[in-house]
Amino acid sequence: MAGRAGPAARGRRLRERLHVVVLAGGAGERFWPRSRRARPKPFLEVVDGKTLLEATLVRARALTDASRIWIVCGAEHAGALRRHTGLPASRLLVEPRRRNTAMATGLAAARIASVDPEAVLVTLAADHRVPSASAFAKACLRAARAADRAGVLVTLGIRPTRPETGYGYIRVGPAAGPAFPGLHRVGRFVEKPEARTARRFLKQGGFLWNAGIFASKAKTLLEEIAGLAPELDAALARLRPRGARAFSAAALRAAYAAAPSLPIDVAVLERSRKVWTLPVSFRWSDVGTWASLAEELGVDARHNAVVAGEAILEQSSGNLVWGAGRPLVLFGVEGLAVVDAGDAVLVAQLARSADLRSVVAALALRGHRELL
Repeated sequence: MAGRAGPAARGRRLRERLHVVVLAGGAGERFWPRSRRARPKPFLEVVDGKTLLEATLVRARALTDASRIWIVCGAEHAGALRRHTGLPASRLLVEPRRRNTAMATGLAAARIASVDPEAVLVTLAADHRVPSASAFAKACLRAARAADRAGVLVTLGIRPTRPETGYGYIRVGPAAGPAFPGLHRVGRFVEKPEARTARRFLKQGGFLWNAGIFASKAKTLLEEIAGLAPELDAALARLRPRGARAFSAAALRAAYAAAPSLPIDVAVLERSRKVWTLPVSFRWSDVGTWASLAEELGVDARHNAVVAGEAILEQSSGNLVWGAGRPLVLFGVEGLAVVDAGDAVLVAQLARSADLRSVVAALALRGHRELL
């Protein structure tokens, strides 16, 4: 009688069923004026000489074979993504309209399940920064193993290093059990807190940043959608059954017309009783604002950072500068983001850079479509 498969054999089997889903549909409005509809944040060379998308794909290829990497994106970026990634059109899932991450994730799960019913998914954003690819891969594989064995959804929780108000938080619940050391059930999800609450979370402990990175079996995710998000499930039902064939354009349009616009956290994760978290300590940033980029680049009360271009900084500190071919001169100022995109210049307090969506909205109201 054959013995049970050892860890190495189980690991190989998992990798053969592991698919990576990269969500690349965001607008990146808080990174204006560098991030635009035609060239969103994942396409920017922010740090390390790579675009955020290129760095994400390096991490994805460390998890699985390139033939099991999928990207969900909008139609306006599909051509550029094909050129940048070399992925075949069949693994680029093009959304006919924006419906937030619940529909994007559900679409990927439905499509992958149609070609691999036992697939295990690791879902990533295209525009995060994780300096340690090896630590990231180790954590994702560990989360995927638990998701596969226990039939749960495992989200990575980043141990916080500061009282950040721009991230959601995860309250750590009871341990998942002796078979899954280090993993915990999720106590609850907390939306972006005010500063006083964030400071309390950091002091109290037991809270993690919600990185929006999670692992699950495709069928587990679809089952949770069916039980917890009936409107989303009804929209996805328009894509079933299709066998292993790609979804038709007409079916996609019908599904997206019926789909609610919700984050996957709100639609499923916050409601599910099958969500675990894996606390991790590697450096991570969603690089969501100019302030978070400044922190990644070491900007503090004494240091400036220049991403690109020529900058002359006199009697100035704590500034982030990104030029575009002409010198930028800062004199006697501190705590600013000064970003030249050629056709528009942003000068903003770093501490308020999370509010830039209002600037983009104001530009739209004034008819500056060329700047969006």
